[in-house]
Amino acid sequence: MATHSPTDSHERRPHANLLKYYVLESLLLGPFFFVALIPRFLRFRTLRYHWDNEGITARWGVLFRREISLDFERIQDIHLRSNAVERWLGLAKVQVQTASGSSKAEMTIEGLQDFQAVRDFLYARMRGVRRGDAKPVSREPVASDAVVNALRETAAELRALRREMAAQRADSNSREAAAPREVGG
Repeated sequence: MATHSPTDSHERRPHANLLKYYVLESLLLGPFFFVALIPRFLRFRTLRYHWDNEGITARWGVLFRREISLDFERIQDIHLRSNAVERWLGLAKVQVQTASGSSKAEMTIEGLQDFQAVRDFLYARMRGVRRGDAKPVSREPVASDAVVNALRETAAELRALRREMAAQRADSNSREAAAPREVGG
């Protein structure tokens, strides 16, 4: 299988080592390994990844087709995960997280041997690097003078309120200290 750059705009299939991993993982069930192997085999045969200028899409499934599409701008974090067997087979899982509120990865890219290049490509795209550009595109909004002035005025008002509240607390404490105490008896 020819290796492709993750920046190529076309479909990619997982490496054959992913099927080996699925077989080894299924063997852990002993005599019932076919129960786990059949769905994993079908996933391997139908799994496709597609990169384009907007994002990445993963598709798989025979009876129930599943498709996950993520825009590069929605990506919040990317993790590489691999166990000893995956490392031995030259594989790792690239887990892509978004701000969906779930602690799980929104998409897991598995079965690609150039997983580090995929991770680096996704990081570059999520940070705004366009293909062929050497530097990231600035995503910081430019604050207008009116917004900056409003924030400065708000900060000044907050400082004045803090000083006034501190003065009232000090005045209240000094009155309590000066008041005569009654002795019960």
